[in-house]
Amino acid sequence: QVQLVESGGGLVQAGGSLRLSCAASGRTFSRARLGWFRQAPGKEREFVAAISWSGGITYYADSVKGRFTISRDNAKNTGYLQMSSLKPEDTAVYYCAADYRPQMGVGVLNYQHWGQGTQVTVSS
Repeated sequence: QVQLVESGGGLVQAGGSLRLSCAASGRTFSRARLGWFRQAPGKEREFVAAISWSGGITYYADSVKGRFTISRDNAKNTGYLQMSSLKPEDTAVYYCAADYRPQMGVGVLNYQHWGQGTQVTVSS
């Protein structure tokens, strides 16, 4: 089992930046795929970005491509989501997720382990 704790959320003006962190403990972090998802009020949880265990493969939702960057530091057992050029529609609770199965995926069901989420609010 791996435990995930997100941090770095907050209130930011449109056009600003935030960096979310996902600290992992427990099971070997370096063998897990990581994903970031978000959920806005009244909406379903949606995929944001994913990264392979080595960091060599990344995927992004079209809505964040070119603005967000996913990364990881396996030596620090931490994943990151750098968010730039933030828009009000990026407002949501952001969740970090991990999975040890080999196939990359962008769906919620592709990830077995979840953090508690961190709120990101972008004001216009």
